[in-house]
Parts: sequence; C-alpha cells; structure tokens
Amino acid sequence: MVPQNPPPDDNKFDWTAAESDVAEVVDLDEARTRRTTPGAGDTHFEVTLDEAPSAGGMPVDPPPSGAAGRVPIVPVGWSTWPNIKHSIRQTLAVFAYRCGFHALRSPKYAILAAFWAIVGMFRLAGRQLKWWWVTEQYALRQATADANDPAMWLKLHREVKATRMWRFIVLCAEALTVVIGGPLLYATAPWWALALVAAGVVGFLAHVGRPDDRPIITPATVAGRFRRVNPDIILRAYYAAGLGHPDKPHQQISFGSTMARDPSGTGSQVSIDLPYGKTFDEAVKARGAIASGLDVAISQVFISRDFTSHRRHTLWVADRDPLSQGAGRTPLLRCKPTDVWQPAPFGLDERGNKVFVDLLWNSILIGAQPRQGKTFAARLLALYAALDPYVKLTVLDGGGKPDWRKFALVADRYAFGLAMTRDGDPAEIALEALREIKADVQDRYERLSKLPVDICPEGKLTREIARDPQYNMPVRLVFLDEFQEYFDLGDISKEIASLLVYLVKVAPAAGVGFVDATQRPSGIGSGQVAQQFVSFRDNHQVRFSLRTGSWQVSDLVMGSGAYSEGHDSSTLLPSYKGVGILRGASDATPTVRTYLADADDAEKILIAARKLREAAGTLTGMAAGEDVTRTSRDVLADVRGVIERAETGAQWEEIASRLADRLPEAYADVTAESISAQVRAFGVRSVDVKRNGKALKGAKTDDIDAAIGRRKAA
Repeated sequence: MVPQNPPPDDNKFDWTAAESDVAEVVDLDEARTRRTTPGAGDTHFEVTLDEAPSAGGMPVDPPPSGAAGRVPIVPVGWSTWPNIKHSIRQTLAVFAYRCGFHALRSPKYAILAAFWAIVGMFRLAGRQLKWWWVTEQYALRQATADANDPAMWLKLHREVKATRMWRFIVLCAEALTVVIGGPLLYATAPWWALALVAAGVVGFLAHVGRPDDRPIITPATVAGRFRRVNPDIILRAYYAAGLGHPDKPHQQISFGSTMARDPSGTGSQVSIDLPYGKTFDEAVKARGAIASGLDVAISQVFISRDFTSHRRHTLWVADRDPLSQGAGRTPLLRCKPTDVWQPAPFGLDERGNKVFVDLLWNSILIGAQPRQGKTFAARLLALYAALDPYVKLTVLDGGGKPDWRKFALVADRYAFGLAMTRDGDPAEIALEALREIKADVQDRYERLSKLPVDICPEGKLTREIARDPQYNMPVRLVFLDEFQEYFDLGDISKEIASLLVYLVKVAPAAGVGFVDATQRPSGIGSGQVAQQFVSFRDNHQVRFSLRTGSWQVSDLVMGSGAYSEGHDSSTLLPSYKGVGILRGASDATPTVRTYLADADDAEKILIAARKLREAAGTLTGMAAGEDVTRTSRDVLADVRGVIERAETGAQWEEIASRLADRLPEAYADVTAESISAQVRAFGVRSVDVKRNGKALKGAKTDDIDAAIGRRKAA
C-alpha cells in the first residue's frame, strides 16, 4: 500500500508565499484526476469530495413537501404575510442603521475627501505628465543603447517624439476644456448641477489621491472572519475521533450531501454517514474530539439526528460561538394576553430557531450554579403564565430573593423566604398551599371522572372546562424557587416533602403544573426527607440545566443518562448567562439561550397581568387581598388559645390533642412533633412541663406570649 502524505498543518502554512505574484499555476483537471487515482498520495483518504461549499448554501435537510410529495411553489418562508413583513422590516432596519451611521460621520468624510482630493489633483497631474513624456519607453531605448544598435534607437526616438506630440495636443485640449468650460458651467448651470459636478470631481480626485489601505468611508457593518471548514478537515476530525478508519474496509466516512453553507449564512453544514455499526450516540459522545479535529471550540459544533438512519446525522459548524450572543428581550413585553394551552416562548437554540416549552401536563426542573440565570429562566415561564388571566398561580421562593416579590400582584398564594412576615410564617403558608392543592387535585379527578363524555372526552381537563367558572377547575401552576430550602425545616419538612412528591407525580395530569428551580440538586437532609427529595427531583419530565460544576451534577439535573448521550452542562462557559441544555421538551435536546426579562420588564408585565385578571374577574387569594392567614392558621394564636388561663404551660402531646379536638378542620392530623416544630420556629423554647407528676417537653405560656408580642412589634 502506498503511504499517504500527512494532512497539511494549517498553522504552518506559508500564506505569504501562497498569495505572492509568483504562485504556480495548477491544472485543475489534471489535479483532480491525480487525486482520485488509486495509489496517488493525497489527503482525501481515497474518497472523492466536492471542491468547496457552494456559495449561499444548499440546505442539507430535504425541502418541505406536501402529501403528494410536491415542493411548494411559494417558499414556506415567504408564504405568509407576517414573514414577508418581518423580512421587509429587517431590510429597512439595516438600511436605516447604515444611513444614520454615515450621516453622523458625513462631516468627517467631507474633510477627508477634500484633503485627498488635493493630493489626488497633484497625483493626477503627475500621472498626466508621465503619460505625455512616454516614460515607459525609456527602458527600451536604454536597452538599445546598451546593445549598440543606433538604427533601432533612432526608430524608437522618432516614435516617442511623434507620441509626445499627439499626447501634448490631448493635454492642451483637456486644459482648454477645464479653463473655458469651467467658468461657463459656473455661470449658466443651476446650483444642483454644480453640486453634482463638484461632488463627482472631488470624489474622483479623492479616490485617486487616497492610499489603497485608507478608505474614506468606513463600513457600518463588518462581515466576520471565520475558519473555513472543508470535507478534508471533516474527515480528519472524524477519523481522529475514532469514528472510522480510512484504510479499513467498510470503515470509511461518507457524505450524504454536499458541503454547504447554512441557509442563514452563520455556518457550514453537511450530512455525515458513519460506517456501518457506528451510531449517532457515538458521534454525540465524540463531539469534543470532533471539535478538536476541526480546530474550533466545542460550542461551535452541533450534531443533529437524522431519523432516516441511526448512523446518519447532520453536522453543523458555526462560524463563531452562537451561545455568546443573547436571545434578546422577551416577546412578553408586548403585554398581550397569553394562552397557557399553547407553548411558552423560552428562547433561541444554537441555530437561532425559537424554542417553546409546554407548561401544561409537565413538571419542569431547572438547575444551575448560582448566578447563571436559573431564577430568570423560571421567572420567564411564570411571566407567561401570569399573562393568562385564567391561570391560578402559586409562587413559593425558599430563597426570599427580590426576583419574585412582584408576583404578589397576581399570585393566589405566595411566600418569600423563611422569615416571619406580615402575611404570616412563609413555611406555614407554603404547607397550607400544598395541602389545598392536594385536596383540589383529588377533587378534580373525582369530578372529571363523573363528567359526560361529550364534555370531557378523555377524562382529562380541557380548555373549555378550565375556563368555565361553573366547573371551578382553572389551570394551576406552582413555581418553587430554591425548593431545597423546604426540605430542611425540621419536622415540618416531612409533610412538605410528602406533599411535593405526591403532587409532582399526580398533579400535572389534573392540570396542575410545577416549575421548580434549585442550585442544589444533589439532595439535602437525611432519612425519609432525603429520599423524598430525590424522588421529587427525579419525577420531572422536562429538565433545563444551566451551567453546573461537574458532569455528575449535570446528570442530576438533566436526568440519568444525559452525560452518556453527550449532554453535559458543566462544559458551558461561565460567561454564558441564561444558557442551558433543555432535555425532555421535544425529540431534540437543544442548547437554549433564554429570553431576557429583568426586574423592570417583570414588573411591567405583572402590572399588565393584574389588569387582565381584574378585567376577567379572576384575581383571587392573596393578590386580591383575601385574608388567607387564618386559612393557613395562626399557629401561635391557636396554641395560645388551647392553653387554659390557670396553666403556665402545656406539653406538646396535650397541645396536639386539644388542637385536633377543637380545630379539626386545620389540625386533624397534627402530631406532637409537628406542632413543636411549628411553634419553635417562632423562637418559643421547648422545655419540660410537669403534668400529673410527669415532666414532658412542652411550651411555657410566657414564651408564647413573648413570641406573639415580638411578631406584633415587627
């Protein structure tokens, strides 16, 4: 076997020599024949390839066609008036930008043009004199003199004298035209004609006078420079990644399409056929090695599945990192009513395609390191839900950050942080809200099963049922940020954890969705609560992972097996804000740049959402000013109420028993441990209380009164 030449090293290539005037002329036909001849040394691995990508690109994916297999006469992108308007707006926007850019710099252009016009006038005069004097013949006459050929020298001398004569006449005609025609034009022509002539003359002279590397007018938009990707480099990358071998039979990489520019002009793409036995999953796992072989960043390499064959995929190599540019402001800023039965706009994928997320029938988990955009991503979905006036919102933020505070304008139930507030104990509010949601879910299943088939065809909530007040079953969405905090509150966490696990498993099918965010997906606590945390985390259908610290944490957020499929959010750069990998929302697993909605945007949207709810009459709960603190119970007041006047305190067992007897609607299932945890959360000590000669843990009346006093003072 004839050894092959090693692939060329782009970094050592002598571009200066390649671009010099003495470059060798190559016969392309002969080179192509030699390259495809077996045994000839080349770098194509004996596979015939295209010379170069076609300009403008040919899409790798087959064109859309109807049921009859016909391609639409009018392209899909131009088949609707909104698309046409969008294209026109884009073109006009670029044109207006360029006009404004150059208009602001027009004084600078005028000064530079005048300066280089003066230089050009002298340079043009010098060129005219050289042309008149026939200086290019001097070398011929000198060569004849050196050869001692007087006859030829005299012949050349006569020719140059004749040439100089007629060229002198031409120059005199030019001078007379300028001297006579100039004043006549100035005296007779209108001002606009003079302006046009002056602009033309100055522009021409400036073009003659300026150096080639000193343009007067600078471009408003600059085309980026990027590494060219060709078939040879792709083969080198795939073979280096171990996805085939150029010399082994049936192990060569082949191409399912021509190498082409992406239709959007942002990258190069080609359809790749792996050797038989190699799979799409192996290509995804080798994405980093492929990027190394292409000598680009891994964030520029994207591999898309081809559903016609498991060994075929589409490779797209971006010209520059597509994730470094934000997706822009959220379209929700239009403050128009939304419909939660339609997918929510979430952001753009790596190729600029819009990404949507279904909030109905799903539980969504969002995880990331701090300050990577986790809360902004969850809040973006909450803002979409808020603009649907028929959606009942519950917002629980265990971190107590400012990001969620404005949702008090629209949320039926809300709790921020874990410290006591005027609305009550946030942990108690969260617990009571989850209890109420569980009861509602159970009631919904019972009522839906009894509805006629013509109203409820599949025994599931429909849009008509959800929006009909007589059924009282609106879509409910629960947003939990930093939900790990609710698993670390002592005894009360046991019930919260149990409720969350039940709801995340059962509630979505009843029209109650969950969007849960955390910066600690690895778990918290121990024993039963820790197990319930894992169960709660793993029962989300849709996962969105922004940057994480390791591939293990990435797998916890995106679900087991994500890393083995080539999805690792720990490879995202720290500079990527609001960028994450979305798994489970569709057949694809795109890397998404989420839309931006900052605090001001969120407030504007929520104010509009409140007005929509007021107009529809759907503002309920805490947002409507309803007194929900008694619904969630004032634990201190209730405990104080069951302690008799003559008693200085009571044991936890006594308190739990009395509450269950006197207030069964709220404390039917209360235990000594749970009531102890709730009361101690207000700073009440758990001390020994004697009763019938037996000392057990309980609470002193004075401590409870002091806690109530501190709360009133706050």
